Amino acid sequence: QVQLVESGGGLVQTGGSLRLSCAASGRSFSGNAMGWFRQAPGKEREFVAAINWSGGSTRYADSVKGRFTISRDIAKSTVYLQMNTLKFEDTAVYYCAASGSRGMFVLPRNYDYWGQGTQVTVSS
Repeated sequence: QVQLVESGGGLVQTGGSLRLSCAASGRSFSGNAMGWFRQAPGKEREFVAAINWSGGSTRYADSVKGRFTISRDIAKSTVYLQMNTLKFEDTAVYYCAASGSRGMFVLPRNYDYWGQGTQVTVSS
C-alpha cells in the first residue's frame, strides 16, 4: 500500500520557520517528481513547490520563492519543505504529492499520490 505521510506542521509566529517532512512507503518514487501543495479554508489547493527525481531541479510558486526550500533524500524516501520567514497568509494544510512521471507539474491533477496533510498555522 502506497503511503505519503507528512509531519512537522504546527503553530509558529510570523517570521518563524518550520520544516515539513514527507515519508513515502509502499513503492519507490526515486524516478518521480515530488511536490508540496497547500489549501487554506475556502480556497482551492495551490502549488507550493516541486522537485525532480534527482533533486537537482526545483520549482516554486512566486508567493514562496526565496523563503521556502524543497529537498529530497532519495535513500530515505523523504521529501522536505523548509519554510522560513513565514507569513500569516502561509497558514494552510500542506500536502505532499507524488507525480506519476518526472514532470514538476503545478496542477494537482498531475499528481497520483497524496498524503493526508499537515496543518501549518502562522500567528500574526
